[in-house]
Amino acid sequence: MSKRHWPFLLGGLLVALLLAGVVSNYASSHPDGLDSSLLKGCTVNADDEITGGSCPAQQAKDHELADSPLADYGVRGIGNDFLSTGLSGVLGVLLTFALGGGLFWLARRRGPATPAGPAGPDTTTASADPADDAATPSTGTR
Repeated sequence: MSKRHWPFLLGGLLVALLLAGVVSNYASSHPDGLDSSLLKGCTVNADDEITGGSCPAQQAKDHELADSPLADYGVRGIGNDFLSTGLSGVLGVLLTFALGGGLFWLARRRGPATPAGPAGPDTTTASADPADDAATPSTGTR
């Protein structure tokens, strides 16, 4: 990677870390579209607990990874919700950046695909009129 790409890459990483670490704490805590559509037909109290009615959300079960360290948009063991959510976002950005960077590193070009042949005339710039080609000598370079 050339040196001029590094500031852009690091700037993008910094913006993503700032958004994930700080701005994510100001996201809406109300249910998204999927959650609210699953609650249709049920009555819900202020703590988002189902108190009556019939809806698909009543059959919901905990996910198998509900006890994982980064479950529910936070880091388990940190009591401060602001810090827990921000740290979870930062860890997610760093993990995604590391995985993406590793995949790009694996997929990078490592050299010429075909061995270089002897230098010859450059035929990619030939015109449609053979008379023009005869009047202009080709040097084999661009």
